[in-house]
Amino acid sequence: MLRSILTVGGWTMASRILGFLRDILIAALLGAGPVADAFFVANKLPNLFRRLFGEGAFNAAFVPSFSALLAGDGIDAARRFAAEATSVMLFWLLGLTVLFEVFMPVVLLLLAPGFHADPAKFATAVELSRITFPYMPLICLTALFSGVLNGLDRFAAAAAAPVIYNLTSIGFMLGLAGLVPTTGHALAWGVSASGVFQLALLVWAVRRAGMRFTLPRPRLTPGMRLLFRRMLPGLLGAGVTQLNLAVDTVISTLLPNGIVSILYYADRINQLPLGTIGVAVGTALLPTLSRQAQAGDDGAARSTLNRAIEYALALTLPATLALLTIPAPILAVLFERGAFTAEDVRLSAQALAAYAAGLPVFVLVKVLIPGFFARGDTAAPVKIGTACVVLNLALNVAFVVPLQHLGPPLSSAIAAWANVAALAWLLRRRGHLAADATLLRVVPRMLAAGAAMVIALLVLRIVVFEPLAASKLWRWAGLGALVLGGSAVYGIAGQIFGAFDLRTMARRRR
Repeated sequence: MLRSILTVGGWTMASRILGFLRDILIAALLGAGPVADAFFVANKLPNLFRRLFGEGAFNAAFVPSFSALLAGDGIDAARRFAAEATSVMLFWLLGLTVLFEVFMPVVLLLLAPGFHADPAKFATAVELSRITFPYMPLICLTALFSGVLNGLDRFAAAAAAPVIYNLTSIGFMLGLAGLVPTTGHALAWGVSASGVFQLALLVWAVRRAGMRFTLPRPRLTPGMRLLFRRMLPGLLGAGVTQLNLAVDTVISTLLPNGIVSILYYADRINQLPLGTIGVAVGTALLPTLSRQAQAGDDGAARSTLNRAIEYALALTLPATLALLTIPAPILAVLFERGAFTAEDVRLSAQALAAYAAGLPVFVLVKVLIPGFFARGDTAAPVKIGTACVVLNLALNVAFVVPLQHLGPPLSSAIAAWANVAALAWLLRRRGHLAADATLLRVVPRMLAAGAAMVIALLVLRIVVFEPLAASKLWRWAGLGALVLGGSAVYGIAGQIFGAFDLRTMARRRR
């Protein structure tokens, strides 16, 4: 499992690095103005579906069913199941796309109600959303083929697909400059074009894996009915984090101009560890847990879940503490240039610290939910997820006036803590989760290593970063010193305190 986590995490890290380059260019060219706000909302709509399907409900419903057919009935049965799922998904995704294209103004009234007060901004958001929305069916089909590959324990191609998204976005942003009305329009066209390229990569990878199939007539066979029964309630259970962020978007459009963009840049930094660690662990964990659950090996399943929690915390805790300690230096180095001002950095840093307060549990939600989905249970996470979305909305309403831009991230963080607490309690009650001696021993030691890292970051910020920050060229070196120095201290302290043993983890990987 660790090898799969590292494969997915490595490609995801490459994608996040390219994503930062993309966001640096967006910040420099668009800043935190009305066009940026309009594009970020337009981009969020299809990507909400991507995250729900690609990292949530569809994968959670499809992979166990596909893996069970592959193990029990052979590759031909699994191939037929994948072909039927592709045909049905394509049929209703295309219909949904047509509906959204026609009624996009109504959709934007729900997702971005604050834009309606500015007719020009609202019109731009509608236009950009119509350009980006074809990305939705393309990326959802990509998620289906990713599920096929994940069920075959092949993770590389699916994890590499987002790299294409970022490369295409950068290319269109630079290549279409001057040929379309705004940089936002160039970015929107890049989003949809990247969907074509990602789907092509996954189709090639599936065929190369020996899963060649032709599309039958779309029919709701018993297998498809079971798949959709498992998938539809899981849209909320697995995607509660994304739905909470969508609620944040709705609230942020009611705040002053530019706040949507401010929250976007803060969330992008927060998404680096969340996407790299949370998605990697959750993706690699589900097939393993599914096989163990199918075999009735509860002891092995509990051990697998413990190790997934251990790996996730070992990687997430230092990221969390770093984002709480040095948010302003990170944002200043990455984004403070061109249209992105020092005031934008200050506001984004505050929002980033608020998001980081929930980072460990955002990741643990992705670790715990496969514990339900591997056993075919999508009902429990959906009930918990519904309660957490309601909690997030209530907190947003309560915080929006007194806390302004801090309200949405703090609301999401609190809702995520409630979500992971409820999931863990229910798994423990059912006997599927019990912290073993290793987990209970290493977590306090990870916190001690994290405390040593925080002290090192505070010292390095004063001694190294601030003297170099006066120069826009050398501040990159200052940020590098913070990252490398903090990572080194955490790693050394973790070894000294016994939080983790790199040699043992290497043996587990092999």
